[in-house]
Amino acid sequence: MARRILLTGATGFVGTYLTPLLRRQGFAVDAVGRAETGPLGPETDWRPFLHSDTDGIIHLAGRAHVMREEAADTDAAYDQVNRGATLSLAEQAMQAGIRRFVYVSSVKAMGEQGLDLHPSMRPVPTDPYGRSKLAAEEALRALAPALNTVVLRPPLVYGPGVKANFLALMNAVNKGLPLPFGMVRNRRSLISLRNLSDALIHALDCPPGVYCPTDPEPISTPALVRGIGKAMGTNPMLLPVPVWMLKTLGAVLGRKSAIDRLTGDLTFTGWPPGWSPPQTAREGFAEVAAWYLAEYRT
Repeated sequence: MARRILLTGATGFVGTYLTPLLRRQGFAVDAVGRAETGPLGPETDWRPFLHSDTDGIIHLAGRAHVMREEAADTDAAYDQVNRGATLSLAEQAMQAGIRRFVYVSSVKAMGEQGLDLHPSMRPVPTDPYGRSKLAAEEALRALAPALNTVVLRPPLVYGPGVKANFLALMNAVNKGLPLPFGMVRNRRSLISLRNLSDALIHALDCPPGVYCPTDPEPISTPALVRGIGKAMGTNPMLLPVPVWMLKTLGAVLGRKSAIDRLTGDLTFTGWPPGWSPPQTAREGFAEVAAWYLAEYRT
């Protein structure tokens, strides 16, 4: 009999990719989005989606990190959804007899700079989103051993349907715009949608714990631009602008955090036990490029 899985956030970026992959692998998926749950918070009633034969939960739903925040109290807004709704789901799942919970957190629960960061290190989140994700992890940890929780902290995720900064970078490459990253010598961990989805499926059967799935190898910003360009059939123009100059311009233009991400190091270790990424970065870039060219290039 097929294993029955509740997938929350099923209509989001990761969920729309993961749902058909789960079904192709033989899972019976109860795919739940915001239309079914309504606004998320501590009072969300998850009981209609929790069944006696539900084998486990993959919890993607949450308040996403946004670049231009409009809430008056950002910490409270993130906490209500990312900690409050998560804890509510976990407690209701336990009442329904469900013992396996896979939670998608974020590397932002750990911090924004560093090399070879590991889940065992002391987390130092720097923004409301990261703090809310860490608070959710801690709330779930307090429910052990009654609830077996696997937490995944993915880095930047790319793939079909990507938005925000990665999509903006693809737009720039597609238009042939000169990009000032030729002198950047950084290392960044990324993860493709395919690799993250595979890690989530693997997490349904791996030991409880906190893990950081990534692509096989970190990549520099210039290598990322060239990789996207090659997949799109273009040759990006990378200008040799000194990093100090980029940082100065970023500070003047109010884009400091964006420049820090594009020039700084941020790599992670600590894959789930027994898991390795099935897709190379080149294959991931090819997949997202094929989607982009079909969706945007005329």
